[in-house]
Amino acid sequence: MDSDELEQKTSPSVVEDQNGQVDLEAVGEQEGYIVDLNLIEKDDPRYRNLKLAPDGHTVLIPQPSDDPNDPLNWSQTKKHIILFVISATAFLPDYGSATGAVTLLPQSAIWGLSEDTVNHSQAGNVFMLGAGGIFTVILSAYFGRLPVLFWFVVFALWTAGWCAGAASFDSFMAARILNGFFSTVAQGGGLMFIKDTFFFHEHARKINIWASFIILSPYFGPLFAAFIISTQKWQWAFGVYTIETGLCLIAIVLFVDETFYNRRIPPSQHLPRKSKLQRLLGTEQWRDRHQRSSFYQAVMRPVRVILKPIVFLSVFYYLFTFAWVVGINTTLSIFVTPLYGFGPKQIGYFYFTPIVAAILGEIAGHWLHDSTARWLTRRNRGTFQPEFRLFVIWLSTPFIITGLVVLGFALERAWHYMVAAVAWGLYVFGIMITTVGIQSYVLDSYPEAGGEVNAWINFGRTTGGFIISYLQVRWANAMGTEKSFSIQAGVCVAVFLIVIFLQVYGLRLRQWSGRLDFKTD
Repeated sequence: MDSDELEQKTSPSVVEDQNGQVDLEAVGEQEGYIVDLNLIEKDDPRYRNLKLAPDGHTVLIPQPSDDPNDPLNWSQTKKHIILFVISATAFLPDYGSATGAVTLLPQSAIWGLSEDTVNHSQAGNVFMLGAGGIFTVILSAYFGRLPVLFWFVVFALWTAGWCAGAASFDSFMAARILNGFFSTVAQGGGLMFIKDTFFFHEHARKINIWASFIILSPYFGPLFAAFIISTQKWQWAFGVYTIETGLCLIAIVLFVDETFYNRRIPPSQHLPRKSKLQRLLGTEQWRDRHQRSSFYQAVMRPVRVILKPIVFLSVFYYLFTFAWVVGINTTLSIFVTPLYGFGPKQIGYFYFTPIVAAILGEIAGHWLHDSTARWLTRRNRGTFQPEFRLFVIWLSTPFIITGLVVLGFALERAWHYMVAAVAWGLYVFGIMITTVGIQSYVLDSYPEAGGEVNAWINFGRTTGGFIISYLQVRWANAMGTEKSFSIQAGVCVAVFLIVIFLQVYGLRLRQWSGRLDFKTD
């Protein structure tokens, strides 16, 4: 690259921030991220006088300001407490949703309805988990992160209690739908908090922690519910869920703060923070709403994001990969109860398998995502491309395919339940690795739209689950689990071609479609 080309690429109108420094995220989107000064040419003028991590060579992306209110400057303790609270809150929606997969057995007997009919409340809840995430990011872009989180969890607590106290199926159905919409706030919008408080080189590991709560949650719900309904009324399963939601609300009030920080204006233009209570309610953020997106801009942000080919293809891939997680989880009790003669306790024990598998996936991912990224970055002479995040999906896809096929055969041919359990575990392990890979990829591709890409990935996940929840039992009854689960595995193989396509053409697609250039990150 000659000096004229370099000067053009570093034009202030394109890649300089309000402090006159290179906007490393803007450069990273279009050219690739420089994350290690030891791996690049020392005389590159774009990377002089940069703030580095304590190791002395890892570039901090984005560059933090000198403002102590900048979330990037908060202590590691404060950051990780917020991460834990957000992750625990993200645990709630799928936990509550999957609780209904077990309680539908006594509910169908009490209300005189078929198990498949009662399962419709499950499908409605799952759909709203995705829709709620879209509204979360729209409102957060306009009102701020903290008040949306707070008020959504308040309503999630109310609707969780309504689920526990519902006396009829219609009432229960309404409560479940509303609870799905509000409870998803930290699941559909959690990536915003990670992006706000952690640097680029930390994202994969923090996403791995947050995603592990999400992947684990739909298995803990049935696990606890199965043991509860073996001795108590079904309402107590949702009573426990209500208590958990209340504990998360208390933690939000005590430990979470507003993480939005507009890096596109000088620190001197930021209004001082005065009252935590006002930030919870949203009145303090309302005073500086002109520094965030207008309501129209906030509404259009997710629309503009899904029109990016990278995001649309990633959502499409994840929809057809994760859908079977929800389908299996919400209907498995219907399959294993007559096949193995399982009661509530046995079903509960059976759910230990995916929990162990997801934990193993989190442990493996803790080093896998970063180590593969570092290896590929070194091979690319110090420049990290977002497409490097997709490499781990080559490793996780064989687990997904094998798990689905073997599980289908086990349920069709009445193989020992341990075979079915191991197959289920293989699939969940693969999904855990895949989830972090695809989430990290879309965030690295469009870092200024962390909330929106997260919401769309979550929407794809829940939409797929919503569809398959209606079809899984009837599909299996029509052709058997051997064929139906093998077809699901075949779909996963087919959509894996999207991953290959993105690895080859992703950079060119991002350059062709251009940056989002939102008013704020």
